[in-house]
Amino acid sequence: MESPTFLREHRGGRARASDDVLCLSHLRWGFVYQRPNHLMSRYARNHRVFFVEEPIFDADVPRLEVVEIEPSLWTAVPHLPAGRSPRAVEVMLAELLDGLVVRDRVRAPLLWLYTPMAVPFTRHLEHAGIVYDCMDELSLFRGAPRELVDRERELFAMADIVFTGGHGLWEAKKERHANIHAVPSSVDAAHFARARTKLQDPSDQRSIAHPRLGFFGVLDERFDVPLLEQSARARPQWQFVLVGPVVKIDPATLPRLPNIHYLGPKSYAELPAYLAGWDVAIMPFARNESTRYISPTKTLEYLAAGKPVVSTSIRDVVRTFADKALVRIADRADDFVIAAEEALAERGTPRGDARQMAVDELLSQTSWDRTWARMHALVERAITRSQARREELSCSTT
Repeated sequence: MESPTFLREHRGGRARASDDVLCLSHLRWGFVYQRPNHLMSRYARNHRVFFVEEPIFDADVPRLEVVEIEPSLWTAVPHLPAGRSPRAVEVMLAELLDGLVVRDRVRAPLLWLYTPMAVPFTRHLEHAGIVYDCMDELSLFRGAPRELVDRERELFAMADIVFTGGHGLWEAKKERHANIHAVPSSVDAAHFARARTKLQDPSDQRSIAHPRLGFFGVLDERFDVPLLEQSARARPQWQFVLVGPVVKIDPATLPRLPNIHYLGPKSYAELPAYLAGWDVAIMPFARNESTRYISPTKTLEYLAAGKPVVSTSIRDVVRTFADKALVRIADRADDFVIAAEEALAERGTPRGDARQMAVDELLSQTSWDRTWARMHALVERAITRSQARREELSCSTT
């Protein structure tokens, strides 16, 4: 294989060359701002972070495009030739990572994996420790590689510590690792609380009438398309506003009704302005294999925005929010619209104010800074223990 080439853009000064993090993710940094973005941005306050994305097959010669997107945080995107075997792809990725390690003097980094599919081209790397942050049950998603289950088995054996993105996922995997922790995603409450103030309505939402029922997020196989269509038909005077990319499903299968509005992807910074103009926030997730273990980050974001929330009966949403009467639950379209009507009627009432007080009490104890601090402390402890065990083993064999 030819030697890899590197494309790089830098902004700002360089961080120190120690305490590095190599994060391997199935999600692209610029796709939807979520758990990996929040955690790695916080790691970059004190560490160099290289966020390695999945490859793009568009190159004649393998190369790694490295771009500094925040101080001390780089994305690293492999560009590979198309049509190569899976084994050849793994070899190319391993060589590109080796080149990154040498060129940037990455010293025994912390390997933070979001995807087990990164195991074959990272297992050889010298490292300080391995973290598996299992935010979803990827094997149940549409198009999941057949090898994913075996790769995850190996990753469990390699990892010093495992996190899950919710309690349901932790219950499903807790017997597979001795040091596994349920750490649901958190919220930047101040960012979304801006939606409680008077913000200018975005231009593509301004002409949409009220009441507005809004959703932001990825529209994929986890989205209950029939529920959306039936709800929109049941209440033609309501406007359903959908913000986000369409992925892994044919856009032609989405219902096209006068009161359904697809506004496309928006940046994380833009979301509060859209939320501010909604009357109810909705989470019409399908009840299928791909949603069995999800723990939607947007639940806390909707609540921080001061919006009443109606969701289908996602297990972690029911346990964490509905059981505390913070979110309404409905799975059938007729129940869903009744729940939304109740949410609309509750605004500005003593009951609505009491619900918001309970929400704010929860939010006062929840933040990405707290979540990251907890995870960081657990990781440091796990690495210290693993290093001590390795030293003991080394001494016992000499």
